[in-house]
Amino acid sequence: MIEIIAIDTPSLGDRSYLVEDGETAFVVDPQRDIDRVLDLAQVRGLRITDVFETHIHNDYVTGGLALARVTGAAYHVNAADKVSFERASIEDGDVVEVGPQMRVRALATPGHTFTHLSYVLESPGRVPAVFTGGSLLYGSTGRPDLLGPAHTGELVKRQYASAHRLAEILPDDAEVYPTHGFGSFCSATQSDADRSTIGREKRINPVLTQQERDYVDSLLAGLDAYPAYYAHMGPANSAGPGLPDLSAPKTADPAELRSRIEAGEWVVDLRSRTAFAAGHVAGTLNFGADGNFATYLGWLIPWGTPLSLLGDTAEQVAGAQRELVRIGIDRVEAAATGTPEAWSGAAPLGSFHRADFGELAMVRHHRPVTVLDVRRNLEWARNHIDGAVHIPLHDLLGRLGEVPSGEVWVHCQAGYRASIAASVLAAAGRRVVAVDDEFDRAALAGLAMATG
Repeated sequence: MIEIIAIDTPSLGDRSYLVEDGETAFVVDPQRDIDRVLDLAQVRGLRITDVFETHIHNDYVTGGLALARVTGAAYHVNAADKVSFERASIEDGDVVEVGPQMRVRALATPGHTFTHLSYVLESPGRVPAVFTGGSLLYGSTGRPDLLGPAHTGELVKRQYASAHRLAEILPDDAEVYPTHGFGSFCSATQSDADRSTIGREKRINPVLTQQERDYVDSLLAGLDAYPAYYAHMGPANSAGPGLPDLSAPKTADPAELRSRIEAGEWVVDLRSRTAFAAGHVAGTLNFGADGNFATYLGWLIPWGTPLSLLGDTAEQVAGAQRELVRIGIDRVEAAATGTPEAWSGAAPLGSFHRADFGELAMVRHHRPVTVLDVRRNLEWARNHIDGAVHIPLHDLLGRLGEVPSGEVWVHCQAGYRASIAASVLAAAGRRVVAVDDEFDRAALAGLAMATG
C-alpha cells in the first residue's frame, strides 16, 4: 500500500513529501534539515532511492543534494537547470520506476520558474497523485514574479497554461500535493485547505475558473513584497548546499554581547513580545520564536551580518538555529539562555509599553503621537488609520530617518511585526509604544480609517 507522508515546515509555509510502499521510498522537495526525513525513513524501515526537486527554490535552501548523498539516492533535477553538481537529469515526459509499485512521471509546468516540473505518482490500484511544487496550489498558484519583473509577464501566462495542462491530463480524482501555499510568500494567495484534488481545483481555483486575462490581472494586482533573503536561495541551491551544521553555538557573557551590539552585529532575543517589552538587553532586537521568526529575520537582516541569539532555553535557541539554516544562515556566532538580567550584567535593561487600539484612541485625544503602520502595501491600501505614517516593516531599517520625532505608537495586523519594529526603534533610541492588538479592533476603538 502506497503512503504519502507530508513533512510540514509551518514557519516557511512549505511541505516536503516522503512517499513509500513499505520498503522503498522517494522524497519530493526536502528541506535543508534532512534529519527529519532520515528519522522517518529509519523508523519505518525504508530505503530512499530517489529524491525529486520540482524547481530551484526561491524561499528555502534545499536538502535534496545532501539527502541524496547520504542515502545514495538518485537526485532528479531538471536537465535545463544550470547547477554546479552532478544530478540525475530529468525532463518533461521522463518516467522513473521507484521500486516495483511506484512510477513517477515528470511534467513540465513552468510559471513559478521557467524550468519547473511537477511529478505524477502512478501506482496500480490507487488514484494518481501529483506533486505540484510551486505550480498548482490549493486554491491558488505559485508566484510568477520571483525571477524579476522582466520575466513576470511571461511566467504568469505560463503558470496559467501549466495549471490547465495538469487539469487536462489528470483525472478529477487525482490528488494534489503542492510544496508551497501554506503561508509561504511563494504563493500568490493563501488557502486554508489541507488537501485537494484536480476536480476540486477545477471548481474553486481562479487559475482554472477564470479566463486567462482575468486570472493574470487579478493575480498581478494581488502581489506584494516578498522576503529579501529570497535573492540568495536560488544561487545557493544551484551551487549544491551540503549538510547544515546544527551544533550548539558558543555561550556569550554580558561583556561579549555588549561588544557585539556596539560593533553593529545583530543580537536577537527570541522570547515572546510580551517578555521582551517588559525587559530586554538594550540594543537587542525581538524576533520571537513564537512567530514567523526566520522569515522576518531573514527579510530584515543585512545579509552576512554576524548573528547571536538569546533565548529562554537551549531548546529554543536550537529551534531557531534549525529555522535559520533552512534559509541559508548557517552559523550563529554566539548564544545565551536564561533571563535578560543575566545577559545584561550591570547595565540597565531596556523596556517599552504595550497597548491596544483603545488606549491609542484615548491617547490621541490628549496629546500628539506618531502612529506608525508597518504592514505591507496591500494591507495599507485596503484600510489604515487616518493620519498614520506608513513604512512597511521590511523597509524600516533603511527609512528610520522618515519616522517623525517624538513618541511613536507602532502597529501591524496582529502584533508580531509591531514588536519587531518597536525593538528596532528602541535600539535606535526612539520612544516607542508597541500596539499589541488585532487591527480589526482599530475602527471599533473609534479610530478614524482611510483607504488607498
